[in-house]
Amino acid sequence: MTGTVSEVTDKGSHSPKTKVARRNPFRWIHQHRALAAVAAVVAAALGLVVWEQLAPKGDGVSLSVHNPGPDGARAVSQILGRHGVSVRDSNTYEDAMTALAASDSPTLLLHDPDGFLDESRLRELSGAAKRVVVVSPRLQTLAALDSGISQAGVVPAASSVLEPGCSLPDAQAAGAVSGESGFVYDGGTSCYRPTASTAGLLAVSGDGHVSVLGSTAILSNERLDERGNAALAIRTLGSSPDLVWYLPSVADLDISGSPQTLDELAPEWARFLGPWLALVALAAILWRGRRHGPLVFEPLPVVVKAVETAEGRARLYHDSHAIDQARDNLRAGTLVRLARKLRLGPGATADGTAEAAARFLDRPPHGIKQLLDERPRNEARLVAWSQELDTLEKEVNSR
Repeated sequence: MTGTVSEVTDKGSHSPKTKVARRNPFRWIHQHRALAAVAAVVAAALGLVVWEQLAPKGDGVSLSVHNPGPDGARAVSQILGRHGVSVRDSNTYEDAMTALAASDSPTLLLHDPDGFLDESRLRELSGAAKRVVVVSPRLQTLAALDSGISQAGVVPAASSVLEPGCSLPDAQAAGAVSGESGFVYDGGTSCYRPTASTAGLLAVSGDGHVSVLGSTAILSNERLDERGNAALAIRTLGSSPDLVWYLPSVADLDISGSPQTLDELAPEWARFLGPWLALVALAAILWRGRRHGPLVFEPLPVVVKAVETAEGRARLYHDSHAIDQARDNLRAGTLVRLARKLRLGPGATADGTAEAAARFLDRPPHGIKQLLDERPRNEARLVAWSQELDTLEKEVNSR
């Protein structure tokens, strides 16, 4: 009996239902919901940790030393560090001034495309740095630096590659660079000039204190390995052991003073504009707002004679010199009445009506078509033309 019970028990443990339960993972998850939920949470947490460790660190600011993207400048900052240049990233004006004061001969890289710095702060930064490298500066930035360099336009699309074309050792050693989407500057010593231009992508002031680079692409991660971009970037920025990399932001805006009022922002001549507009508005009211006699109350609905309606519309056309509109209405009315008289039906065309009228009058159709298609150029001819149309209708109606 023991052996028989054991065999029966073993056979029952391998029943078809048990095999199906083992092969169906969804049934197992349903039976162990709590354990499955905990496992899913642990797996998601581990995935986030791994992604945080493997994801590239940095920001998305253009030309930032922490930006590994195509428009960032992490690559050039690391290359400068390998060549012994200490690159200090400054996020605010105060940090930039502190970094400049901590070095004996610092170089300042400044990229302020939105014009967050005012004239006084730009001059203080320029005075604290031994050399200033400005990348794609605005007109206000160049004026505040007072380096004798001015903006002179953009690099033509045909000049995608620019040769040095100057006597600066850094430019001659770097060779050709990319000129796409760049700006050119005039004044001082200019290099990388497009064809038939005296302005260049790189301009250095007479005393060598300010260098203007008209392209962010030369310093970017995407274009740094093209042609002589890396060589020009390293030679321009690595002339001193300390480099302060400063990208102003909205936090650098000077908001200490009170904002200007509308009267202060408006030009001097604007104070006379208000009274003048008021006078013009009053004259327009008196001109267009006058009435032709007292108001007349009339019971509605009002029956208006057809001749009065036609005469009123004619006066409107006459006042507005709407010759073309009047001509179109006269022509359309004539065609409708002729088609009705000749029994041509509602689908009759202008040419068909003219040919039918010509056959009815036994006249050549060319003359009638020419009369219907004529476009009077003045009111006198419009009146004469309308009389000719009336004569044509009378001839058709008289037969």
